[in-house]
Amino acid sequence: MTSLEQTRNVYFIGIGGIGMSALARYFHAKGVSVSGYDRTRTPLTMDLEREDIRVYYEDTEASLDPAAQWVIYTPAIPATSQVFQYYKAHGYPLLKRSDVLERITEHSFNICVAGTHGKTTITTLIAHILRASGYGCNAFLGGISVNYQTNFWSSERNVCVVEADEYDRSFLKLSPDVAVITSMDPDHLDIYGTPEAMEEAFIAFAGKVKQGGWLLSKYGLKRTDDLKAPRRLTYSLRLPEADVHARSLRAENGSYIFDAYLQGKILPDITLHMGGLHNVENTLAAVAVADALEIPGDAIREAVAAFKGVRRRFEYVIRTPDMVMVDDYAHHPEELRALISGAKDLFPGRKITVVFQPHLFSRTRDLAAAFAESLDLADAIILLPIYPARELPMEGVTSSLIAGRMKNPEKRLMTKEELMEWVDAGGMLAQATGGPAQPPVLIMAGAGDIDAMVQPIGEILKRRTS
Repeated sequence: MTSLEQTRNVYFIGIGGIGMSALARYFHAKGVSVSGYDRTRTPLTMDLEREDIRVYYEDTEASLDPAAQWVIYTPAIPATSQVFQYYKAHGYPLLKRSDVLERITEHSFNICVAGTHGKTTITTLIAHILRASGYGCNAFLGGISVNYQTNFWSSERNVCVVEADEYDRSFLKLSPDVAVITSMDPDHLDIYGTPEAMEEAFIAFAGKVKQGGWLLSKYGLKRTDDLKAPRRLTYSLRLPEADVHARSLRAENGSYIFDAYLQGKILPDITLHMGGLHNVENTLAAVAVADALEIPGDAIREAVAAFKGVRRRFEYVIRTPDMVMVDDYAHHPEELRALISGAKDLFPGRKITVVFQPHLFSRTRDLAAAFAESLDLADAIILLPIYPARELPMEGVTSSLIAGRMKNPEKRLMTKEELMEWVDAGGMLAQATGGPAQPPVLIMAGAGDIDAMVQPIGEILKRRTS
């Protein structure tokens, strides 16, 4: 197999995945010939095509590149894929995304952010602060930065900011100089089997921190004492026991202003134009990393104020006096809890309707009760059918599994078609409470293909409220 430096032709199976596309852009920026297959044309794959990366959508040998020196694949690809089977049968070097990231970051200073939720926003904000301040970094993100409309950028500085994915234990191939752990809540139990096994993986990740490096973890994590690193700090939204926390926090016009307490010193008047108290906490983690890298406080403050967020992370689709519509990637019960709580905090007194598309049959089966508890925080809930992703249907596992455990009487099961008809008929706008002074809030949440519905629903609502 050729070395990273000698490789001139790379093929991706599952090129449209958020992590895979970042690697595709990395190789393309290096002048490597890049092509790949994905089963569906999406806005992201169309962006890759516009960047002169060849993308194929038919799982046949016609989509192959026989000249590929490396074939990089996602574990989510079905084993029956014709493209995958061809490369495997003909002895091509097959690498997972994590194998490639391991090689890329082998000799760099690495800031690696892990956790079952929050990691995309923190990773993107750290990378943004480093870029906006002139410090510089190579960024491998798990979401699209709204500031730069990409999930990858490069720098001459030998620093990598990497979203460390716990799925398939991928993050254990990284070697962090700085590690962040946001959460260790149960997820991916189809891979880990038990919550305890997943926690062990995070403990092993903390143990990967290099000598002289440090770990920043959320205060109060289960098994905190087992997280060993040369140096360890904690962060929290408000708890004064944490090394990093917020003081004088207040909401103004849909934004947050606060002081960051950083191990005994204060960085005052940080402004975050992003919804959700959980995003204030995410910002504190990013600010702590930037401060440890000795980026000046004024540069940190200016970068945070200029941060436009991550696509599908509390992203405002509509924000007018008549209507608020938010799009979010939340697909875990704790993410939904933070999302709904954040919306209620920012928009008190308004009726909040959540449209949620569960992601994976196994996750729905394992966490149905927790999903129900989180969704009950909303005023009204619409549940779409489960998005299967890499899984086959499981008997008895549908969105009704969540609905049946919910206490909120204002819940509905709808197909995508029924949802579109309901919105078009004015169902959403009829949910306003308190008259015109209290317009409704709609949240579209999920990690499947619900994002394809956001624009058409947004257009209907804009037309009806204009």
